[in-house]
Amino acid sequence: MITRLKYYTLILITVLATSVPSIKVNAMNGHEKMTQQINQLINNEPVLKGAIAGISIRSVTDGKIIYDHNGDVRLRPASNMKLLTAAAALNTLGEDHTFTTELHTDGLVKKKTLHGNLYLRGKGDPTLLKIDFDKMAEDIQKRGIKRIKGNLVGDDSWYDDVRYSLDLPWSDETTHYGAQISALTASPTKDFDAGSVKVLVQPGTRKGDKPIVKMTPKTNYLKIVNQAKTVSEDGKKEIIIEREHAKNIITIKGTIPTKAKAEKDWIGVWDPTRYAMSLLNKSLIEHGIRVTGKLKTGRVPETANMLSTHQSMPLSELLVPFMKLSNNVHAEILIKEMGRVEKGEGSWEKGLSVLKTEITKFGVNPKTLVLRDGSGVSHVDLIPANQITQLLFAVQKEKWFPSYLHSLPVAGESEKMVGGTLRTRMKGPLVRGKVHAKTGTISTVSSISGYIKTKNGQTLIFSILLNNLMEDSKGKKVEDKLITILANQ
Repeated sequence: MITRLKYYTLILITVLATSVPSIKVNAMNGHEKMTQQINQLINNEPVLKGAIAGISIRSVTDGKIIYDHNGDVRLRPASNMKLLTAAAALNTLGEDHTFTTELHTDGLVKKKTLHGNLYLRGKGDPTLLKIDFDKMAEDIQKRGIKRIKGNLVGDDSWYDDVRYSLDLPWSDETTHYGAQISALTASPTKDFDAGSVKVLVQPGTRKGDKPIVKMTPKTNYLKIVNQAKTVSEDGKKEIIIEREHAKNIITIKGTIPTKAKAEKDWIGVWDPTRYAMSLLNKSLIEHGIRVTGKLKTGRVPETANMLSTHQSMPLSELLVPFMKLSNNVHAEILIKEMGRVEKGEGSWEKGLSVLKTEITKFGVNPKTLVLRDGSGVSHVDLIPANQITQLLFAVQKEKWFPSYLHSLPVAGESEKMVGGTLRTRMKGPLVRGKVHAKTGTISTVSSISGYIKTKNGQTLIFSILLNNLMEDSKGKKVEDKLITILANQ
């Protein structure tokens, strides 16, 4: 017969066994102190009051979960979504994959005149710069052509004509990170913000002068309306740069002091296909070649002849600006490219279908996810932290993993194409250069996932997803505190 004392003792043992399983697991892995410190931070951090934190930490060697807080809860990943997109793209397209841009004609050259149309066909290259259009114009010039008696036609049919992902906020339409997706597009600088222009506003010489506005690349495709004023040296700097909806009119408003630093912004253009065509037309003019017809969109006829081609950098190199600078347009182009290559249709629907297929190869369960785009800009995307760390564990065995790891921002490294979005964070000796991770930010969300080398020389895989924050910028400080705890192991 069981005595009353033994009976209550059994009950107590049962309660303890079921209420603290994580402590037992952590004790087995020798991470009791880390667990205690993380739990204390989560429970006492004011920034997390009313918010949701999903945290997953795995061993880099065997993939076992060392710490889990809401690790199976679906949360908005923001740009941590790009970790899935990059892995799927490398696995599907390969490190050596390039994007081609082609020049075709359906006419013949007679007496330095091309009698027929000139076709510019884009196949998704997000890295085309004005200098590349100059090279194309030079190729035409070398053929002795001085006039094109026909139209300049842009062919963007490699992808579908849906320009925005399903949940892109309307307020992002004019931003570079919300730029339209087209198979024919162009970038202003070597940051490769495809489908946008860079606008620089400098103060005038004297009070009352209009500020000096410069646009890169120089183009008349967009119109600048300068309503801003230069004010005295001790005046207020408040410059607004905005584009009108569905128009390529950029208005500059506000004030800038005489000796203030320039204000700059990147603005997404309306209709990137025509934007790219206008840059080629400008290059043709600069090389003494005149197009007598119109700038139109259409398809390259099957009977047309190819005049020249341009190849982008390989995917292994494109990953650097894509991941380091968290380029949304690159992400969505890769989604459409996977759909085009694997399923014959460059759309979000087909591309996301390929993405789901590919991530299952890394042990990620697609049934636990909600995927709406490739960049994470959607507030409907949902991924559990444990699924992200599973991905990061599994990809280590892939031959392309060195390119994947190299593309991740490195904590505290000031060089833009090394530190990326982490170049101003975690500069202390304990963490600087020891964290390779993808950051993420959308309104009320902050995230970071990657790899960290700890004080004792081991490497840990981590994912931190913070949702429902009052201020997403304050989430970064919480992430840095959590990562510092990991670094101390």
